Amino acid sequence: MRCLVTGATGYLGGRLVPRLLAAGHQVRCLVRDPAKLRDVPWADRVDIVRGDVLDESSLRPAVAGVDVVHYLVHSLNTADFADADRKGAENAARAAEEARVGRIVYLGGLHPPGGALSPHLASRKEVGDVFLASGVPAVVFQAAVIIGSGSASFEMLRYLTERLPVMVTPRWVRNRVQPIAVRDVLRYLVEAVGLPVGINRAFDIGGPDVLTYQDMMLRYAEVAGLRPRRVVGVPLLTPKLSSHWVNLVTPVPRSIAAPLIESLVHEVVCREDDVRRLLPGPTTGYDQAVGLALARVRDADVETRWSGASVPGAPSDPLPTDPDWSGGSSYVDDRERHTEASPERLWAVVEGIGGEHGWYSFPLAWAVRGWLDRLVGGVGLRRGRRDPRRLHVGEALDWWRVEEIERGRLLRLRAEMRVPGLAWLELRVADGRDGGSTYRQRAVFVPRGLAGHLYWWLVWPFHGLVFGGMVRNIASEAELTSKFRKS
Repeated sequence: MRCLVTGATGYLGGRLVPRLLAAGHQVRCLVRDPAKLRDVPWADRVDIVRGDVLDESSLRPAVAGVDVVHYLVHSLNTADFADADRKGAENAARAAEEARVGRIVYLGGLHPPGGALSPHLASRKEVGDVFLASGVPAVVFQAAVIIGSGSASFEMLRYLTERLPVMVTPRWVRNRVQPIAVRDVLRYLVEAVGLPVGINRAFDIGGPDVLTYQDMMLRYAEVAGLRPRRVVGVPLLTPKLSSHWVNLVTPVPRSIAAPLIESLVHEVVCREDDVRRLLPGPTTGYDQAVGLALARVRDADVETRWSGASVPGAPSDPLPTDPDWSGGSSYVDDRERHTEASPERLWAVVEGIGGEHGWYSFPLAWAVRGWLDRLVGGVGLRRGRRDPRRLHVGEALDWWRVEEIERGRLLRLRAEMRVPGLAWLELRVADGRDGGSTYRQRAVFVPRGLAGHLYWWLVWPFHGLVFGGMVRNIASEAELTSKFRKS
């Protein structure tokens, strides 16, 4: 079959594509920025099309000649997410109908029948309804908590349980949930391609275990080999307060934690299991799903992460080299240092920056800046990195996004923290004039309004400590690892 995958840079889309390829299907990916798929291992096996579901004209060439559309686009980080999701779904449905696409496959949220739903869960249901009412047969899968390495749901569960031996919890942790392993979600998404022609309906999908969220935390602790956790319930923690707490304790920012928690306010349990009759196969128990996810984390073999999806509306312009780009003002901090280490050793340090390795200067300053960013709803430093050694374009690195990478030469990062302007950090490696190598570092800030200019001059006194320390310590680390390898 010829499959179009929207959301291929996201958590599920990035895992679905190689599984569709392994099943023998032809795959086309619709992305806003094709560069973000440049470094994925399957890039040369798919057809990549630039487009946006909010731009209907860009959808027409993407769906041309396609048999199945996998729609995996969600707008979690925008204030008007419901309008954006509705418009995107309507555009995709119209384009698919005009192109005579055979099926639309969508993954939405499991929800209880009737009654008021949270805004995000209501939006997921609305998108599914748009596809079911279109002229194209649709398969709408509805899932609750997805358990898999790198998923936002799993990261929230993991950090809450590991960091809090005693937990004060709201009432919603006693609501029943039917979690599902990410491997089972992906199997359903792949096998939906072969469902009988004409099926147009929603399917509840879940694993074999029905638990409360409290049970999920306690059983996580058991699987992870932690001491038993104590849970104390209180009636005062609203979903909004809970999302602030999750924002502080886990890497998941408030903008993503809020809809996850809002969905848990309802009991989310499958009301039917018809999908198992149409797509039979074993399902993964909760304990096994947690064990598999933890093994992936321990082995640094996390295929995709929740933070890999780009944020709509985030600055995506290339690093400015002309001051006129910003109306005549941009601030630059340029530094350079020679090192006796080889370019290869220096590059290994550069590409391994961030995450557990840190930023090689004034850790307290980085930590404080990360906490301040979290307090105002930003991503902070705790997104970490997917792989401890290698990066690729488009993935998250703490509060940065990898904008460009030329292996062995250049790493360019774009800031996604809350700042009154746009910011980049560029790290370069070059051959030294008399052997060794040269490390060049450039920070660029394009201010937005008076607040942007004030921000730059407020943090300027710390640049010598932060950026100067980075230059010295990165060069020293490269030399140290070179000597260690020789010895």
